[in-house]
Amino acid sequence: MSKSSSGYIPNGATGVLVFADGSAVFGRGFGAVGEAVGELCFNTSITGYQEIMTDPSYAGQIINFTFPHIGNVGTNLDDVEADSPHALGCIVRQDVTEPSNFRNVEPFDQWMKQNGRIGLAGVDTRALTRMIRLKGAPNVVIAHNPEGRFDLAALAEKAASWPGLEGMDLAVEVTGQESRLWKDGIWRLGFGYGVGEAGDERPHVVAIDYGAKNNIFRNLVKAGARVTVLPATASFEQLMEQKPDGLFLSNGPGDPAATGEYAVPVIRQALEADLPIFGICLGHQLLGLAVGAKTVKMHQGHRGANHPVKRLEDGLVEITSMNHGFAVDTDTLPANAKPTHVSLFDGSNCGIELTDKKAFSVQYHPEASPGPQDSFYLFQRFVEGLR
Repeated sequence: MSKSSSGYIPNGATGVLVFADGSAVFGRGFGAVGEAVGELCFNTSITGYQEIMTDPSYAGQIINFTFPHIGNVGTNLDDVEADSPHALGCIVRQDVTEPSNFRNVEPFDQWMKQNGRIGLAGVDTRALTRMIRLKGAPNVVIAHNPEGRFDLAALAEKAASWPGLEGMDLAVEVTGQESRLWKDGIWRLGFGYGVGEAGDERPHVVAIDYGAKNNIFRNLVKAGARVTVLPATASFEQLMEQKPDGLFLSNGPGDPAATGEYAVPVIRQALEADLPIFGICLGHQLLGLAVGAKTVKMHQGHRGANHPVKRLEDGLVEITSMNHGFAVDTDTLPANAKPTHVSLFDGSNCGIELTDKKAFSVQYHPEASPGPQDSFYLFQRFVEGLR
């Protein structure tokens, strides 16, 4: 990795990360050729890079992977959380090698290229992580040019003029546009994803898709639910037309306060109708907003598959997967919203439960199963409560 703030481009550099102040980090570009502007964040996961790149919650963001060997198992058709990647690009320490896994379909660098995503290799990702921890998540431009030609001043201006995620509603950009019945079950080696598990005798969960990960729906099916997915902008009337037994609020990208402009009124009407509710990540934040709490932009956010969360009810510690840059401000929770989980990294809120309604939510991702079974009880609790 080479860093510069003078406009000098080192020999052999085909990729660059440019900050709003004009400083730049050079490396070797891979994947798509071009440039993209967004927020730089880091993820501490050792595995699951394909799931991370396709997680809609990463819309508008560029991922700095702390694990050095990204891409070494290639890519496949199953390990995706959406139909296409939503992260704008990624930064890795080591060059992407030839894949070594029997499930591989396409090398990671080719997958990135086909999906229009930019990669930057040969970078000191630990130094970038430390910078984010100290200074917060910056706005940057990632660029790849095989000839090593970059207009650094123009790229810095692009980074400086990008408004950032605060105040930005991205859920409306990544949500599905039509209602649909979800049928896939959990994946099994040699069998793929289960089908035909959504019988009419099952409790009917209507899930609002703010940028949902597919594995959330699969876990709801595994827990015994029949799942119908609605777009982020669905009205309360459209929700109730489905005759739901319960409402699920999904994860998603962007500022929850911005998404809440249209989502919160629907959630409040669902609460008034005594509809059982379960929320994850952005859905957790939206439930908090719906009961009168506030959300705040975090300094660096939580992103990784190794985050310890304490369950306040009994002190049990769950190893969780996280991906969020906003959090519910515990101090603003009303009396009927009881905190249920807390991060052992920084004490931030990771769960609430309403004492006067059948509604609860968590900030982390139980469907990612880093425990691997620490948090599946949340899906079971929700679905069993609908019977």
